[in-house]
Amino acid sequence: MADDLSLNPSRDDFAALLDESLGGRDFMEGQVVHGLVVAIEKDFAIIDVGLKTEGRVPLKEFGMDEGRPALKAGDNVEVFLERVENAMGEAVISREKARREEAWTRLEGVYEKNEPVMGVIVGRVKGGFTVDLGGASAFLPGSQVDIRPVRDVGPLMGREQPFAILKMDRPRGNIVVSRRAILEEARAEQRTELVSQLQEGEVREGVVKNITDYGAFVDLGGIDGLLHVTDMSWKRVNHPSQVLAVGDTVKVQIVKINPDTQRISLGMKQLQSDPWDGVEAKYPVGAKFTGRITNITDYGAFVELEAGVEGLVHVSEMSWTKKNVHPGKIVSTSQEVDVVVLDVDPSKRRVSLGLKQAMANPWEAFVAAHPIGSTVEGEVKNATEFGLFIGLENDIDGMVHLSDLDWATPGEEAIAKYTKGETVKARVLDVDVEKERISLGIKQLGGDPLQGDTFRKGQTVTTTVTEITSGGIEVKFGEDDAPMTAFIRKSDLSRDRADQRPERFAVGDRLDAQVTNVDKAARRISLSVKALEMAEEKEAIEQFGSSDSGASLGDILGAALREKAQKE
Repeated sequence: MADDLSLNPSRDDFAALLDESLGGRDFMEGQVVHGLVVAIEKDFAIIDVGLKTEGRVPLKEFGMDEGRPALKAGDNVEVFLERVENAMGEAVISREKARREEAWTRLEGVYEKNEPVMGVIVGRVKGGFTVDLGGASAFLPGSQVDIRPVRDVGPLMGREQPFAILKMDRPRGNIVVSRRAILEEARAEQRTELVSQLQEGEVREGVVKNITDYGAFVDLGGIDGLLHVTDMSWKRVNHPSQVLAVGDTVKVQIVKINPDTQRISLGMKQLQSDPWDGVEAKYPVGAKFTGRITNITDYGAFVELEAGVEGLVHVSEMSWTKKNVHPGKIVSTSQEVDVVVLDVDPSKRRVSLGLKQAMANPWEAFVAAHPIGSTVEGEVKNATEFGLFIGLENDIDGMVHLSDLDWATPGEEAIAKYTKGETVKARVLDVDVEKERISLGIKQLGGDPLQGDTFRKGQTVTTTVTEITSGGIEVKFGEDDAPMTAFIRKSDLSRDRADQRPERFAVGDRLDAQVTNVDKAARRISLSVKALEMAEEKEAIEQFGSSDSGASLGDILGAALREKAQKE
């Protein structure tokens, strides 16, 4: 603050000087004006500013000018004119407000030029600190004190230091400053200089300053570089703290320097030999190795073959029989497993492994132990719309298709006879190792009743009525373990039209019928009671005479029936 102090100017000289400074204008309240110290009375300075009366200013308001000599009569000073005259007839003036106005004018010029300003942290307020900028008070937010959070601000208070003005609002008297901006600018200049001294590929020693989840920051002597977790070692590192600790001295290679952001990427593994060199020769396709599970994901598990070389066992290659199961239910972290190399891609640094390939294929083992045509036994696991699943050895299943459940009963009806958990026997029909399918058959255990001459045209069979409809009756016949079914139409129920009524039969009735047709391709047998009656009549006539010989039809049939009864 510059105060022009003359040695001993007279009142007339000061009046002329004052008149010159005012340019003949009238005094206006709210301005800074020149004044002359005419006397010092106790704690006040009596100052003439060219008005009718002098003004009084406390001496303490002049004490802020450090290094200045004591104020005395005759000194020329600048003061702020608040009122031309108060109730006592005195001019109301202030040295403190004059200093503030001078400071604001000076600071506005500094703010426009975007230059730093010197100030002193003088007090603590809510959310920050108060800074004296040589007459003007400014607010320093707590976040703008330093680049990093500061626990103890004591050493920074009372010491003159540079600040950057962030905001100025003269009508409201608000000034916001930042010490952090000054430090960041100085740090940026220092960083630029240090970065210019570094080269990519260069090896340097540094000290670990901080460790995060994704890496470690290493001080290279005034500038930090990031050592990412993936560049610490060729082997998998789950967290940087497994390899480093704060304060460790490490040797690193400068992997990359970004000239725009001035970010430095560092690496430790680059100083070691790459375990992927010659990986195809070390791990040929089809070879079996022992590794350790290092990580488990939804899509598979990673197996470490050696430090720095990991392969992926996809979920589809983990088990022959456990499909759609999370890998964590098959293997566990740190478990040692045998794996087979399925594929190697050195350019992408990938090795595909198979866990199930290191174990016997259960379908190959099954067909070796149970060739086609052999009989197996298993538990009913599930019944679906297309067949029955039977649990077999080594956690594999075989399927009995609907068409292979029963020779005579439709599949939808036959499958209803079986319950989950029931033990059944079946015959091996086919094994497809590649598609992992085993076809079984239950009906094949009893043989096909339509094969050979079990049923032939003209044969008489005894049937049991199972269902009665308006168009005829449903019957079953044959062996109990492999029954056949047939439908006898209404017109085939009797030779006599009056007896061709389905309702005259009841479920459970037994009756004889003649086989009129055998269709092996369609697996259908046609029966007729009418045809049997006609055949029996013909045979009786041939054996016991005819109506032409004088015997009645009743006599002939009666004789035939008596003979049949005697034979039975």
